[in-house]
Amino acid sequence: MLSALGIFQRATADQLWRMLRPADRHDRCTRDTLKVLEKTGLVREETRLESGHKLWVLTEKGHKEAKTLLPKSVRISALRKPRVDAEGRPVKDVGYDEHAAAVTSTAAVLTGAGYGTPLSWQTEIAHRLPYGYTQHADLTMRAPDAGVPAMLLEVDRVNEPVDDLVDKLRRYHDWFELLAPKADANKEKAARRQGAAVHEFRLWSRIYPATGREGYVPVAFVFTGKTEAQRASRMRRLEQAARAYFAGTPYPWAGFTAVDYHQAVPVVVTELERITAHPAGAAGRVWRRLGRDEWQTLPEALDNPDGERLYRVELREARRRQAEREAAHREAQRPVCTQCGAKFTDERWQQIRQSSWHGERDGLCGPCAKEAADRAEAERVARRQAEEADRAAAEAAAVKPRSRFSIRRRR
Repeated sequence: MLSALGIFQRATADQLWRMLRPADRHDRCTRDTLKVLEKTGLVREETRLESGHKLWVLTEKGHKEAKTLLPKSVRISALRKPRVDAEGRPVKDVGYDEHAAAVTSTAAVLTGAGYGTPLSWQTEIAHRLPYGYTQHADLTMRAPDAGVPAMLLEVDRVNEPVDDLVDKLRRYHDWFELLAPKADANKEKAARRQGAAVHEFRLWSRIYPATGREGYVPVAFVFTGKTEAQRASRMRRLEQAARAYFAGTPYPWAGFTAVDYHQAVPVVVTELERITAHPAGAAGRVWRRLGRDEWQTLPEALDNPDGERLYRVELREARRRQAEREAAHREAQRPVCTQCGAKFTDERWQQIRQSSWHGERDGLCGPCAKEAADRAEAERVARRQAEEADRAAAEAAAVKPRSRFSIRRRR
């Protein structure tokens, strides 16, 4: 209990029940525990919300105790001291308290749905930008066992301009693109063409774990308050105005429908009222990825079925079609035997192309060329044999011995 209040600074008994004891049928045990802690001076009631719930915070004594209970890796929230006016009367900051309650409720319903534990959350984490602005996240969640290694959450009570929400997303995008210390800017620029490789040079990868998906750490906008129609209108306006930061970039090659999300911010939206009304809570189909129409579970909404997986499928298909076109073109160029009309085999075609001596048999296929060669060889052998026979006959006639009769006649 003290650890949860140390992280979230303030919470109602209902929120602590949903976060710490979701298996209980009601929050009675949680309320009893808070009363005991109040008597021991560890917690105090800060105010009562419009919903009727008491908002509990740590006292100075409780804050010190919570600090000893939390791991060093978890940042404890600032001590919430009682606020009084000039006359010493308590001052009620309704707007701030309602926003803080909505932030804690968001963490409570997500934790109750299995997204981490109270120690998985941190509030008001600073993201400092080089132009002098610091973007604070209402919540940061780390729930790797639930398939969400990291996520930033912004809670909106439908009481600030949509342009402010777009500016928050723009600043997150700017922060995600910051170079890590000592990172080579030239290598980072070259790595932008290599998909996920670019993140090795970015600052965010040194602070947050790898998401296991394309893109930067996802950002969730949780809307609550006003009417359902007003919340729906707000989500549509945010989707239209912030498209440049979450839409990704289509791959430039013809025939590809996949989208490159490697340098985009995955943005999901939901409503606190939708989560609490769904039987499965935050584990149900209560999340919508900006750029899509359907409501999905959180892992489904964060997935990119039209991203790199589709790109690899389309790339294999494109290479297959290219190979078919090249094969068809090659087949169209394949020579045909001038004697029998048969197409050259690859071996025969390669033999002709590699030969530096061209002759009359280049237009013949392998078998016809062999027959022509055999025929030419037989003709050559026959000519040689005939020439040898003629020569032998001539030589025989030249060395024929003279008879005695021819000698007497000459005398």
